Amino acid sequence: MNNHLKSQQNQMDTEYQWAYKRVKKLKSFYTHLMVYIIVNIFIMIARQSPDSAEENLTFWSFENFSVVFFWGFGLAMHAFSVFGQDWFLGKRWEENKIKELMRREEQRNV
Repeated sequence: MNNHLKSQQNQMDTEYQWAYKRVKKLKSFYTHLMVYIIVNIFIMIARQSPDSAEENLTFWSFENFSVVFFWGFGLAMHAFSVFGQDWFLGKRWEENKIKELMRREEQRNV
């Protein structure tokens, strides 16, 4: 019975560690998203010039949106690393790979 309790405690510790890492990743992403939104709003306001209609046309140039675009791409990659990991190389894949490697090792030792 004592071994069973230790096993349950180890499983709970492992689950807690996984949940803790997951929360840290989520917090990191949401912080990144918040900074992205605030900084890009500031950049767009700073670059907007109400002086003339001709200058307003230059607002829509690539230079004004390059930060939004490239940083947005990086943010999308960050989002994929946080939310997409179960779709590609997720926990199920890890478990299957571990079992496969253990079977291979077992067959080599026989």
